Amino acid sequence: MADPYQNNVYHQGGGDPYGTYGEGGGQGGYGYQGESYPQEEDAASDATEGHDDEDQMYEGEYQGIPHPDEVKAAQRAARAKARQSQAGATELEELAEQYEDIMEDCGHGRFQWTLFIVLGLALMADGVECFVVGFVLPSAEKDMCLSNGEKGMLGLIVFLGMMFGAFIWGGMADKLGRRKCLIWALTVNCVFAFLSSFAQGYGFFLFFRLFSGIGIGGSVPIVYSYFSEFLQMDKRGEHLSWLCMFWMVGGIYASFTAWGIIPRYGWGFSMGTEFQFHSWRVFVLVCALPAITSLVGLMFMPESPRFLLENAKHDEAWMILKNVHDTNWRAKGQPEKVFQATHIKAPKTNEDEFIEIQSATGTAIQRWAVRTLTLCKLMLKNVASLLGPELRLSTLFMAIIWFTMAFSYYGLGVWFPDMIKYLQQEEYESKVKVFHRERVERFHFNFSLENQIHREGEYINDKFISIEMKSVKFEDSLFEDCYFEDIKSTETMFENCTIRSTVFYNTDLYEEKFIDCKLENTTFLHNKRGCHLDIDEENDVLIYLVSFLGSLAVLPGNIISALFMEKIGRVKIIGLSMLISAGCTFFLFLSFSQAAIIAWQCLFCGVSVAAWNGIEVITVELYPASKRATAFGVLNALCKLAAILGSSIFASFVGVTKVVPILLSCAALVCGGLVALKLPETREKILQ
Repeated sequence: MADPYQNNVYHQGGGDPYGTYGEGGGQGGYGYQGESYPQEEDAASDATEGHDDEDQMYEGEYQGIPHPDEVKAAQRAARAKARQSQAGATELEELAEQYEDIMEDCGHGRFQWTLFIVLGLALMADGVECFVVGFVLPSAEKDMCLSNGEKGMLGLIVFLGMMFGAFIWGGMADKLGRRKCLIWALTVNCVFAFLSSFAQGYGFFLFFRLFSGIGIGGSVPIVYSYFSEFLQMDKRGEHLSWLCMFWMVGGIYASFTAWGIIPRYGWGFSMGTEFQFHSWRVFVLVCALPAITSLVGLMFMPESPRFLLENAKHDEAWMILKNVHDTNWRAKGQPEKVFQATHIKAPKTNEDEFIEIQSATGTAIQRWAVRTLTLCKLMLKNVASLLGPELRLSTLFMAIIWFTMAFSYYGLGVWFPDMIKYLQQEEYESKVKVFHRERVERFHFNFSLENQIHREGEYINDKFISIEMKSVKFEDSLFEDCYFEDIKSTETMFENCTIRSTVFYNTDLYEEKFIDCKLENTTFLHNKRGCHLDIDEENDVLIYLVSFLGSLAVLPGNIISALFMEKIGRVKIIGLSMLISAGCTFFLFLSFSQAAIIAWQCLFCGVSVAAWNGIEVITVELYPASKRATAFGVLNALCKLAAILGSSIFASFVGVTKVVPILLSCAALVCGGLVALKLPETREKILQ
C-alpha cells in the first residue's frame, strides 16, 4: 500500500542532507540539524568575524540560568520522548510536533511583527465597521428620510452581513487558504463600502452595507487562524491578545474621524437636487482606509505554511518557512544561521484529488459549477465534523460562551448610549416652555423657536420667515392670514389647530405634521423636497465621546490579559473576567446620571475585553488546522446572531425599566463564566 505522505529532502550544495534532529534520527525523528552546523575554516561571516566562540558566554550562566536554546532543546527532547511512548500517535499529530519545532527554529521577529500590523489593520477594519452605521445614522436618517423601522433595520443589517460573512469565509479559508480568502473578503468590503457612500436611496444603501458586512465578516475568523499558524507555543497567547488591541484602535479611529468629519457639512457637494454627497458620506469612505491598507499589505504576505502542509503543498510550505526563518535571523544580526528543516511530512487528501479530477473535464462553466458544488459540500462536511465525537463537547461549551458574552456585550453596548440619550431627552423636556392662550397679531417672527408648547393661542396676520422650529408643538391654536416662508423644522407639529387663509412657501411642514387640523383656504407652495440636513444638526459631541471612552477603556484590559495570558491561563482569564463583568452590571442599578453610566460602561468594557481575548485565543487552540477557521467562523456567526438579539431586546427596554437588561446581561455572563471554567486549558498545547 502506498504511503499517503510524501517527504521532500533538501540538500545543501551537492553533498549530504542536513543532519536529523530527534531521538537517534530514527523513525520518529525529524529532519533537523544540530545546534552547530559544518562550516569551512575560513567561512566566518561578517557578523562573527573577530569573535572567538569560546569567549562568547551567556550572561545568565554565572547565575545558573539555563540558556533559552537549552530550554528549547529540553522541551523538544521531552516531546520526542512523549511521541515514542505513544505508539498510536497519528501522522497529523507528528506533523503538529514537527511544525512546532520548525516555528521555534524560525523564532519570533521581523516577519511576525510585519504580519501583526497587516492583520491588525484587517481586525481594525472589523472594529470600524461596527461603529459606522451608528455614527452616520443621525445624519443619514435626515438625508434619506428614514422611518424608525428603517433606522432599526439599517442598524441590524451590518451584523446580519457579518454573521453570514463569518460563516462563509471561515469555511472557505480551511479549503482555499487563509491569505486568499482574506484578500477576497477585504476586497468585497472595500468595494461595497465605496458604493454605499454614493448610494442616494435607502434600498441601495441597505444592500451595499449588507455586502460590506459580509466582506468584513471574514476578517475575525481568518485573521486569528492565519496569525496563530506563524506563532510558536510560548508566544501564541500573548501575541494573539496584543492583536486584539487593533479592534480597540478601530473604535477610537471611528470615533475621532466621525467627530472630525460628520459635523463639517461644507465638506460635501451636490449635483442638483437628486445627488447629495454630505460629510457623513465622506466619513463612510474614510472608514474603508484600514481595510484598503491591510489589503495592500496582504499582497506581500505568504499563505499560511500550516494550511499548505495540510493540503500536501510541502514544497511551497518549506520555502515560506525558510523565508520566515531567514527574515527573522537576518533582522537579529545572525544571517549565517541556517534553516535546519530538511523534510516535512504532509498529507495528500482525497478531497484535493477529487477537485483535480474534475478540473480536467468539461467546459469552464461546468468545471466552475463542479468546483463550487464540491467546495460547498466540503465546507458543510467540515461544519458537521465540529459536532463529531471528539469536538462535540468543546463546540457546545464554546457556543454557549460566545453567545452569552456577545449577547451581554453588544446588548449593553446599545443600551449604554441609548440610556444616555434618554436621560438627555428627559432633561431637555424638563426645560420646555409652555405658552397658554397667547394672542399675537401682525408680528414678524424672525427668530428660531425651540422646545416650546403653545396651547390655545391665536396668531393673526403674522409672518414666520427664515426660521427654525425645533421641538415645537401648537395645540388647539388658530392661525389666520399668516405667512410661512423658508421654514426648517425638527419634531414640530400642529395638533387640533384651525388654519385659515395661510400660505406655506418653501417649507418642510408637510401634511403629516398637521394632526386633526382644519385647513381652510390654505396654500402650500414649493415645499422642500426630501429630507435635508439641518445647518445646526445635533451631532452631540457626547455621542462620539462615549464611543471613544468605551474603546479607550479596553486598553488596560488588553494589556493585562496579554501579559498574563500565558501565566494565568486562558480558562481562568475567561471565567474570572465574565464573572467580574457580571458583577459590574449590578452597579448599574445605582446609575442615575449620564456620568455614572459612562463610568460603568468604561469599567464593563475594560473587564470584558480580557474575556474576549481569552475566548479568541482558546478558540484557535481547541480546533485542528483543517477545522480552525471553520470553527471560528461558525462561533463568530453565532456571536453576531447574539449581537442582533441582544441589541434588539435591550433597546426595547430603554426608558421602560433598567431591571430586565441588567438581569439578562448578568445571568448570561454568569452562565458563560461558569461554563468557561469547564474548558480544557490549552496554554501548553501544541497547535494541532
